[in-house]
Amino acid sequence: MKSIRIVLLEDEPLAAERLIRQLKKSPVPVQTIAILESVTQAVEWFSNNDAPDLVLSDIQLGDGISFQIFEKNLVACPIIFTTSYDEFAIRAFKVQSLDYLLKPIKQEELDSALLRFVEKQQQAQIPWMQMQEKIGQMMKEMGASQTSYKERFIVRHADQLLPVSVAEVAYFFTKNDWVCLTTLSGKQYLVDGNLEELERMVDPGRFFRLNRQFLAHSESIEKAFNHLNGKLKLELKPNPEEEIFVSREKASAFKTWWETGR
Repeated sequence: MKSIRIVLLEDEPLAAERLIRQLKKSPVPVQTIAILESVTQAVEWFSNNDAPDLVLSDIQLGDGISFQIFEKNLVACPIIFTTSYDEFAIRAFKVQSLDYLLKPIKQEELDSALLRFVEKQQQAQIPWMQMQEKIGQMMKEMGASQTSYKERFIVRHADQLLPVSVAEVAYFFTKNDWVCLTTLSGKQYLVDGNLEELERMVDPGRFFRLNRQFLAHSESIEKAFNHLNGKLKLELKPNPEEEIFVSREKASAFKTWWETGR
């Protein structure tokens, strides 16, 4: 069996490493030819390289959603989505007959998806143009849902519950086993949920996941400095207790987001 040439779209290095290990265990021979971490990087790669046989794509990348890549008609091959999206989004994928793998990805599900791809490829039954149309429709639906991002959070203060507008939020951060919300005026409150959940609730044009501990509003970022090994060191307002760094892997996506608002 000829090796399948695969491109991965994944902005989390650990997730990419895990997926590569799983691909090596698959009964289907594969060759991973590129790992792309952002919309910007992917658009550049697909504009300057021949199409692979298959793309495995996360949905939420560092600087936007992967549908932004596919709507440009640069990707001339089938796609298997890998996603942590909620049940509503998963139902949408099922209805539109796109293959998907729900994170954390199970080895047997990955193997099954690759075997289905090989079977359809051999039978010339991959309806790629239909997929493109469906992706376009999904982009419209995603765009229509942009207005559903949270505009306020209910926070705890002593025995009170208080509303805080998203426009007042400087950043969310983890402290011990708690998640705290800090306002631009310097007030801190406990907030329900974890950073992963909060990240899905807020507009990615206004908020960026700086690292494992911080999810920051663009208005809170005052300065950025080049640091060791390609990292960025940030100054936030109000000033947090600890130093804030963006990893080398996320630095490019952060700079694009900070400049463009995405």
